[in-house]
Amino acid sequence: MARISKPVENPENKIDQLQEPWHKLGRDEVALKLGTSRDQGLSTNEAKDRLEKYGQNRLEEAPPKSFLSLLWDQLNNFVIYLLFGAAVISIVLGEWIEAAAVMAIVVLNAGFGIVQERRAEQALAALFKLASPDAQVLRDGRRVTVPSYEVVPGDVVFLEAGNYIPADVRLLEAVNLRIEEAALTGESVPVEKTATRLEQAEIGLGDRINTTFMGTLVSYGRGKGIVVATGMRTQVGLIAQMLQSVHHEPTPLQRRLEELGRWLGWAALAICTVVFLVGWLRGQDALEMFEVAVTLAIAAVPEGLPAVVTISLALGMREMIKRNALIRRLSSVETLGSATVIGSDKTGTLTQNAMTVTSLWVDGRRVTVSGSGYNTQGEFSLDGKPADMKRNDGLLSALWLAALNNDALLEPSGESEGQKTFRVVGDPTEAAMLVVAAKADPGYAELLDNYPRVQEIPFDSERKRMATIHKVVKPHAEDLSPFTSGDDKQNWHVVAVKGAPDVVLELCKQYMTIDDNPVDLTADMRSRILEANDQMAADALRVIAVAFRLVKDVPDKLTPENVETDLVFVGLIGMIDPPRPEVKEALMKARGAGIRTVMITGDYPKTALAIAQQIGLVGESNSKVIAGNELSEMNDEQLQTEIQTTSVFARVSPEHKVRIVKALRANGNVVAMTGDGVNDAPALKQSDIGIAMGITGTDVAKETADMVLTDDNYSSIVSAVEQGRVIYSNIRKFVFFLLSCNTAEIAIVFTAIMMNLPSPLAPIQLLWLNLLTDGAPALALGTEKGDPDVMQYKPRRKEEPIIDSEMRIGIVVQTIVKTAATLTAYLVGLNLFPSSESHNLVAATMAFVTLGLCELARAYTARSEHYSVFHGGIFSNTNMNWAVLISSALLLLVVYVPPLRTIFDTAPMGLEHWVYILPLALLPAIAAEITKWFLLRNFNRKQAAASI
Repeated sequence: MARISKPVENPENKIDQLQEPWHKLGRDEVALKLGTSRDQGLSTNEAKDRLEKYGQNRLEEAPPKSFLSLLWDQLNNFVIYLLFGAAVISIVLGEWIEAAAVMAIVVLNAGFGIVQERRAEQALAALFKLASPDAQVLRDGRRVTVPSYEVVPGDVVFLEAGNYIPADVRLLEAVNLRIEEAALTGESVPVEKTATRLEQAEIGLGDRINTTFMGTLVSYGRGKGIVVATGMRTQVGLIAQMLQSVHHEPTPLQRRLEELGRWLGWAALAICTVVFLVGWLRGQDALEMFEVAVTLAIAAVPEGLPAVVTISLALGMREMIKRNALIRRLSSVETLGSATVIGSDKTGTLTQNAMTVTSLWVDGRRVTVSGSGYNTQGEFSLDGKPADMKRNDGLLSALWLAALNNDALLEPSGESEGQKTFRVVGDPTEAAMLVVAAKADPGYAELLDNYPRVQEIPFDSERKRMATIHKVVKPHAEDLSPFTSGDDKQNWHVVAVKGAPDVVLELCKQYMTIDDNPVDLTADMRSRILEANDQMAADALRVIAVAFRLVKDVPDKLTPENVETDLVFVGLIGMIDPPRPEVKEALMKARGAGIRTVMITGDYPKTALAIAQQIGLVGESNSKVIAGNELSEMNDEQLQTEIQTTSVFARVSPEHKVRIVKALRANGNVVAMTGDGVNDAPALKQSDIGIAMGITGTDVAKETADMVLTDDNYSSIVSAVEQGRVIYSNIRKFVFFLLSCNTAEIAIVFTAIMMNLPSPLAPIQLLWLNLLTDGAPALALGTEKGDPDVMQYKPRRKEEPIIDSEMRIGIVVQTIVKTAATLTAYLVGLNLFPSSESHNLVAATMAFVTLGLCELARAYTARSEHYSVFHGGIFSNTNMNWAVLISSALLLLVVYVPPLRTIFDTAPMGLEHWVYILPLALLPAIAAEITKWFLLRNFNRKQAAASI
């Protein structure tokens, strides 16, 4: 097909055309379909028309939530409805103090929640930042600079090193072009690009080597291409659409609290109705019985519960920060503790995102290299013993060749454990070779001065190699001489070649022995070299071969034929993005806690499997990996089945990641998804809790995630899971504590009415107990450090209610004992301290104080559901000590301060009253300890039976 010399009019220039498999089409066919010219580009008028037709090359932002919408999210739960109802009834009855106190709790809870949630929807703003500010395009046959938002489909764009790609581009030319796509595809090294068409129509983003994508970075070389998609139709735009379409679902905690609120509401309504009807049928005054019913309603509603939960989660957020985990959504604090599966990206999460040379092969000897990342700490080992590099000159020659034939730079960035660390400028693969050269010889940098580069033949994706020519100005130290002996080769030239092993080997006639002597390359040695390459590749290493030759004169006209010939093969260099050293232990700890880990990566299956086996994610005998193309052929039901036995997914797209998360959740899992790239954002948002990397993570991932790891350390996830479990355990403790208090209050009033006695507790007294006397200890329970075995149990079931069978038993026991203790105090007051008034203030105050102290003493036993109050020290929680002290003071304040006595309807207590109150107040705490002992014995029997 002839090349088009001018733009072609295309009357059907529709958006649908942007969905063509552009990678499968030839260059001229792409230009024809898009109505453009490879040589002239678009005309200015045509570009203007297309800009109006297709819109600006921007990512559309989802409309932010309004204040009213955020407010409704905070108020839309059943417990808040109950509080509103209690406040309205209090106002009707003229109880303004009670109404004001309840509404203050509602306002505090809503305001706190809105502040926390305001920052949750900024992912698309971060995505927008990925667009480059300017682009070089061809308009009217001239190269011009335009803002990237004015780029349109059909524009011919120029790409150079350091440029961000302005849109999705089908390449027309690619000269040594490498694109950093880790943020989009998860690929750990820059991808080599070509302009040739691909045969397959259905192919993953990482394999579309003739296409570049919006927001990725040109790390090397140059290119030219035609824009095939802009704005929301780019691959990044599709991710943005996915983010808009995914909505947060209620967390397990939110669902459980909603269920609890409904249960409390209906129970309170039923009890109030029964009490009102019983009293009315007995002939008591209807208004009086209505007020009693309101008293019961106030007793039934745990007014402090929403605020205590919110504040407890906020305290949990503060504790998480100490563990290097920044929580962005309050409810996510607890959700993490219920996680059953961690879906983890590989690059930068399980691995270090820093290519590292781990293996060298020279003359039949394979040397392993320790250390990781871009620092110079590391040792060389041969057959399990330290390798003396000065006695293995062949190894040094391999490293020095890799350092000479290199365009990367290492800029010092500090020190780690006494070793210099570096920041990479250039290709990570080449940087890794500079680092390993520095490990072998700190003076390697002198090579650049002693062997200055004078010419080069750049890397070419078709040739798969690169050659550089260096003048021998000053030979390296004689005992470390890689290519020369003494000064006899001064002013000669070294041709250094590196590239694909099979390609470089074909150009060689000799090979370098371990003691640095070139000998003839036999057929047997060729086979051994290829076998070594296959073995290193099987270990998921990226393998580079190095070779050289010495020439006296450099040809005037450099060609591969007159330079890359008669080479001496030196060795193989194997590298990989290594696992984080702490990951293996963290995975074992997670497995011990019943948490499964699944690797979900855009990297190649062989690399993913090797890393999975190294960190213990899968066994050495387990080689099951599902690649993206296989996943595309599965329906949702098949995926749900396969995912139960598959722990490694490779070459996956953003859509695949979302499907995997959905499949895990469909199987009943609570999914925590980790990631750091743009490609991870939809899956992060789809999961129950998204976890982004704080250092290497993109802004998109951070803003989408519920939690950000500030140290990028995988072990911090497990630590955060542990803290999440502690927080949920604490929530259970104070829910247990508050409900046992509320049910006791209901039982006290209800039983007194059934006994034809006046209600011993006034509404304002109940509110005082619920908000202040109970609230402070409940908050203190939220700061407990947790039981020592919190990570030795499987995650709780998704549908597991907050109030389980053990808690129900505990609530019943506490209700009975507190009711008995309080009514005993009341009856003692009525009989021993009679009053001519219809309402015996002394008896009522004895009941009020007894109940308050019962709850405060019980708070200490609520610190653990299974362990005794003496385990770990009764007074080891300083917050609890202060809470009980302050609550006791508040309780005594309304008993002994005259103005408050009038408001709270109390009488001062003397020694004759306290001798009855104090013993009765200890009964619930004693009952709680006995109950725990029986429940723990039963729990241990179940555990023993389960282990048989």
